[in-house]
Amino acid sequence: MGNPKAFLTIPRQEAGYRPIHERINDYSEVEQTLNTSERKLQASRCMDCGVPFCHWACPLGNRPPEFQDALYKGEWRKAYDILSSTNDFPEFTGRICPALCEKSCVLKLSFDAPVTIREDEAAIIEAAFREGYVSPQEIKRNGQRVAVIGSGPAGLATANQLNHKGYEVTVFERDEMIGGLLRYGIPNFKLSKNIIDRRLRIMEAEGIVFKTNSEIDIAHLPEGFDAYAICTGTPQARDLAIPGRDLMGIHFAMEMLSQQNRILAGQIMDEKTRITAKGKHVLVIGGGDTGSDCIGTAHRQGAQSVTQIEIMPQPPVGNNPATPWPQWPIVLKTSSSHEEGCTRRWSLNSNKFIGKNGRVTGVEVEEVEWLPNPEGGRPVMKPTGKKEVIKADLVLLAMGFLRPQLPTLPSNAVVAGDAATGPSLVVKCIAAGRQAAQSIDRILKGK
Repeated sequence: MGNPKAFLTIPRQEAGYRPIHERINDYSEVEQTLNTSERKLQASRCMDCGVPFCHWACPLGNRPPEFQDALYKGEWRKAYDILSSTNDFPEFTGRICPALCEKSCVLKLSFDAPVTIREDEAAIIEAAFREGYVSPQEIKRNGQRVAVIGSGPAGLATANQLNHKGYEVTVFERDEMIGGLLRYGIPNFKLSKNIIDRRLRIMEAEGIVFKTNSEIDIAHLPEGFDAYAICTGTPQARDLAIPGRDLMGIHFAMEMLSQQNRILAGQIMDEKTRITAKGKHVLVIGGGDTGSDCIGTAHRQGAQSVTQIEIMPQPPVGNNPATPWPQWPIVLKTSSSHEEGCTRRWSLNSNKFIGKNGRVTGVEVEEVEWLPNPEGGRPVMKPTGKKEVIKADLVLLAMGFLRPQLPTLPSNAVVAGDAATGPSLVVKCIAAGRQAAQSIDRILKGK
């Protein structure tokens, strides 16, 4: 490393977010960037550990010590080459990855100040696009064809890898635009859609064929292909089957998020089907990232108030002795959307929806306690009898997704991403897509 002791004198510095009063009035990305000099200093904090746990923790096997050393020395092309050798889309993970690498950084484990690996990654790929390092490659074809069903992160990674191996790749997408979860599930204020389009132009120039509005029956795959990659994700959201569910004003989170992204892309929505938080008291049920995305979107639509409830207890701040490394630290997460204003409550179970004239007006909730399970495993939920009604004109269900049930597939078909594992992370889906491409390559080579 160029400066193996920089971590002793240079503190962690994050780029941070744009001011709240500014960002809630638009859908532009909320995260800012550091200048080149500050970014190099942050990269210098990497200690080149004897055992790089950051590399071990990354589903893609990224090599942060190597690309950060190059970044610190100003060798941007070298940093890009190292990063892109393991990650097909650093521009996505550099923006929306929860940074498993940073949770395992020695500086995180020692004094809770990990290297800014995710932000450094984003800086490298943006410099690469700016300097023209990312450009279409001439690829020699091997005469075999592969169909990829689904264009989310797993599908795009599978297609990209197979294309570079010489296969003729066609990607089928049921929606009107390519991107899947990246396009319709993640708000623009976290991932601007021109970032997706920029990458798609490269992939198209390299020969990948994208077919939109193409609903494929997995039980009857299209003919004319030597192999198939099933990357259809987890389209079915987890529902809340309690009394009053049929009231108007109750929606799955993804209905609202995808609709807003379509509107920002220029589509016109019928006012009767438009889901908007403008002037409403919004209740988000579910405490994960999707719920956080709903909060940020509701603010931008002009919500009067936003409340988020979670059935699990509130996690501790900073450190959780119950989830020591190498487990994922279950601690209180405050997103940019939470910072914009939100009442957050925990240990609340939803009993029933309350309505008037066919529309939801509130939700009856009940406090619960979580007790140790005498048989081990997940704690046991115990109702306390303490009930109340939370006022709500718009209820958004953000409780996760169900793992899809797939039919029996032919031997030349590989399932990847959320379709195989259930709901996961974008970084894990990209890794799964790379693995799927390797599997298909072995199948078609008879190995």
